[in-house]
Amino acid sequence: MTASASHPSGHSSGHSIRLYLLVWFWLFVLSACSYLVDYFHLQGILRWFLILLFMVVKAGLIVAVFMHMAWERLALIYAILVPPAALLVFVAIMSAEATYTLLTRSTFLGGG
Repeated sequence: MTASASHPSGHSSGHSIRLYLLVWFWLFVLSACSYLVDYFHLQGILRWFLILLFMVVKAGLIVAVFMHMAWERLALIYAILVPPAALLVFVAIMSAEATYTLLTRSTFLGGG
């Protein structure tokens, strides 16, 4: 196909190399930031928050651009993104319930 060729919808059939290079650049920057979290010996909740934040942003960039989800129909995006989001909600609920159960057992049964 030539550069002027397009799909029936009027959109170009290819994405510019500039977009891919920009995403690679941001993936490199985010990976460097993730490395710096360890380099500066950050500890506790800040460490895990930053590591997970950088991981989620990198995964989002990869899914959106390299897996072409940014250009898909909304129904397909929902079909792929809603189930993992629901699983995260369920895991959070189970974690809260497990913490409550542990607290209750240690309070009333005298465990440690």
